[in-house]
Amino acid sequence: MSTPKSFVQRFLLEHLDIRGAVVRLEDVWQAVHNGRDYPPAVAELLGQMCAVAALITANLKQAGRLTFQIQGHGPVGLLVVDCNADLNLRAYARIDGAVEGKGVQALIGDGRLQLSLDIEGLDQPYRSVVPLEGETIAATFEHYLAQSEQQPAGLWLAADDTAATALFVQKLPGADERDADGWNRIHQLAATVRSDELLGLAADELLRRLFVEEDVRLFAPRAVIHHWPPDRDKVAGMLLGLGESQVREILAEHGEVLIHDDLGNHSYRFDADDVDALFRPPTLH
Repeated sequence: MSTPKSFVQRFLLEHLDIRGAVVRLEDVWQAVHNGRDYPPAVAELLGQMCAVAALITANLKQAGRLTFQIQGHGPVGLLVVDCNADLNLRAYARIDGAVEGKGVQALIGDGRLQLSLDIEGLDQPYRSVVPLEGETIAATFEHYLAQSEQQPAGLWLAADDTAATALFVQKLPGADERDADGWNRIHQLAATVRSDELLGLAADELLRRLFVEEDVRLFAPRAVIHHWPPDRDKVAGMLLGLGESQVREILAEHGEVLIHDDLGNHSYRFDADDVDALFRPPTLH
């Protein structure tokens, strides 16, 4: 079976009790930012967040829908990535000012990372908010993972116009008993990975290069998708909930009602005839 173009692929260094994963998003990442015209530095941050969101969603102990938001006071006011249990991913960046420089501090400034996890059966989603830590998206999420799972972890990310990628390694509880130096050795080897290797190499070749003397068990890849078709009926329902007077006020001011779904990247236009049909549906005789 061929490897999907966008996937999460787990691996295990089984003689060391160290696990990891490789994430590669090609067609999904291209679909997410297609037509958005993000500056390269913003696209890089959002692509890296997409790779992390796919990684963490795929590794959830209970399947659920995961949403990450990074909010700050810099020129990029908001980064959002949403990924459901089927690894169906969508994302959005809101730019509030002139983009100069690159990296978390230059683009986001002081801010926070919010996680929302919606698992079937819960009365309400679990939410966690932490301050941004580190100069990069990788450092921010590496710190978050180490804190949330209570185990040392390493994370390396890369993104360009064509792909968003991640390499993740994590020490398991029995690692020191298997090899006292194992974690330090693997972390140091993983840290040698270059962005061009993350972006250009297949998962098996990447792991072979990094861990040439280790016994790596590579599991089957799990596909990541981007399937969020337009849903005009849902938007019409939202307008009905808004109320006829307010909708007609918007129509009178702008000549149409324009709704843009930022995460799905779809626009919905309702002209006067559409609004009439919405609030004056035909009568059945």
